Amino acid sequence: MKPFSYERASSVEAAVRTVAATPGARFLAGGTNLLDLMKLEIEQPTHLVDVGRLPLGQIEATADGGLRIGAMTTNSQVAADARVRAAYPVLTQAIVAGGSAQLRNKATTGGNLMQRTRCSYFYDPSKPCNKRIPGSGCAALGSLAKAGAILGTSDHCIATNPSDMGVALAALGASIETLSADGATRSLTVGELHRLPGTTPQIETDLVVGEMITAVVLPPPPKGGQIYRKARNRASYAGGLASVAVAGGQIALGAVSLRPWRATRTEAALASGATPTEAVEAELAEARSEGRNPFKLALISRLAVAALTQAQGDAA
Repeated sequence: MKPFSYERASSVEAAVRTVAATPGARFLAGGTNLLDLMKLEIEQPTHLVDVGRLPLGQIEATADGGLRIGAMTTNSQVAADARVRAAYPVLTQAIVAGGSAQLRNKATTGGNLMQRTRCSYFYDPSKPCNKRIPGSGCAALGSLAKAGAILGTSDHCIATNPSDMGVALAALGASIETLSADGATRSLTVGELHRLPGTTPQIETDLVVGEMITAVVLPPPPKGGQIYRKARNRASYAGGLASVAVAGGQIALGAVSLRPWRATRTEAALASGATPTEAVEAELAEARSEGRNPFKLALISRLAVAALTQAQGDAA
């Protein structure tokens, strides 16, 4: 681990000003992803600003019937909240499907959305990776890896987004509130937060330097059944190979792209009267397999059809 300096933020405003003004500075929340990457020297921040104790850990009802979840609320707190379990069960199911209980007790809502890919080549400094060193190449292309993306990929990167929570938030149509060093606030959807790789896979979000997520806002719960399904190699301590979140007529796919993938083609097909199988096929029409991951096409198709069928049955 490279040397770095540390400070505990006194306020949200002070934190964003410090990170914006200090080259190489990073926010530290739960640290469940950043500290691992620092130990591997993949992340090498010069200064850490600890925001974990800032007053951003509340879950509050909104005037329109939704919920506002503070960025420092832990994953365990969100999953266990009675309002979330009753109105947004897909979110509770997704959070419980990710990581261990110990990680969920420490990981934060904002940090979960900002975690980096679990691509094995990204984690291996001996292999070329355009996310670590732009222009070095992508070792995952044509490799033996099975976890690569199939949607929104490019010739520069086929990494996937690891967040289960993000998939559920995408299906629910959640938005993200942020604060910048100049005091400006804005709201982004989950899809707008994360960028597809294109030719710059090292740029993972549309946040500017020093901009910090302060809350996630859930709209009123959609009508219809909600379900989260995930497939992985083993039941614990393993990243997902594919996942599906269904919230009424809204669907998102996980572990298939560098962002939680809102399945708008599937949604449109279902609204037009297509069967779940037909609707999922419409989404996967432009999917791209690579190396040893063609099985993902069949896996996500079956997983999505099963989730849609179950959600429709629950809503009946």
